[in-house]
Amino acid sequence: NDDKANNITATTAALLVAIAALASPRSARCFTNNGSPSFVTSSAATVRPRGSPFFLSSSSSSSSKSSSLSATDEATTADPLGLTPELRRMTDAFASIPDEKMRYKQLLFMANQLPAISPDAMVPENKVPGCLSTVYVDAVTERDEERGEDVVKFLGESDGLLTKGLVALLVRGLSGCTAEEVQRVNPEFIHEAKISQSLTPGRNNGFLNMLAVMKKKAAEIGGPEAAAAGDDAGSVEEGEDEVAATLTFEEVEGKPMYNAMMAKLTTMLKPTSIELVDNSDQHAGHAGSKGWEESGESHFSINIVAEAFDGLSLVKRHQLVYMLLGDIMQKIHALQIVARTPDEVESSS
Repeated sequence: NDDKANNITATTAALLVAIAALASPRSARCFTNNGSPSFVTSSAATVRPRGSPFFLSSSSSSSSKSSSLSATDEATTADPLGLTPELRRMTDAFASIPDEKMRYKQLLFMANQLPAISPDAMVPENKVPGCLSTVYVDAVTERDEERGEDVVKFLGESDGLLTKGLVALLVRGLSGCTAEEVQRVNPEFIHEAKISQSLTPGRNNGFLNMLAVMKKKAAEIGGPEAAAAGDDAGSVEEGEDEVAATLTFEEVEGKPMYNAMMAKLTTMLKPTSIELVDNSDQHAGHAGSKGWEESGESHFSINIVAEAFDGLSLVKRHQLVYMLLGDIMQKIHALQIVARTPDEVESSS
């Protein structure tokens, strides 16, 4: 029992560290005795409501300045993956969260915290190719008087919630850095952060393209040195295997739960096919169903095909649907799910 209690305490402590590190971006940094960088984080953990995400508001992230290393100590203190201090903090914090589902939730939370961009920035030259969702990124320079040099500020947007979380991660992690520092970032950090476990191959390629476009934009506005560093930043691959997604549906009058379920699933999963059937009339007056009491909706069956299910077991696919439906599930008495990938549908036909 003591060992079990100690394990729980250690896990809780690790999660509290993650909370503090991800609560808000910090630009302060210090160095340990051996000369390696140690990033300063908040020592106080904020109490959160049960079930709420670990990430707290990071509204100040868009204007935060990520500290960089001077040329004199860069050789001895550079991050092994070339990460900026803010990106290193987030990478370590993600990696410290033991549950894949929780890391997924954090990305969704970050997506909701990403500042909106102007419609004027949603132009073809800012569109990231090869993504399952529509993604726009843009970059501007601003003067960092403390550092005495120009730094890059990124903006981004996506119509896919998980993809938007990845955009938010990169925007927060790269903004406030010089163009040269952006070029040094190795995309392999996505594996160290364990975020790649939640990504399908298609979304992983989309992430690589996002980073490549951001490096390209930084190089274009960063001058000759950044342009030279950007030559090896990686190429942007077109998404030849993209599948058209079902983005809209026809609302049914008098069926608020049906409409809410379809809205959430089409927005978040970008399915290529989705069929939601209301079977409530076969179970009229079923006791214990809040949905039946409110609108006569209690039993549903769904057949959904989405790239997001790639690499997930049957159980995890169902858990993903339950998680995305959130509070709606509390009103449903029964939900039958058939969740497949486009490749599985094609191979069975």
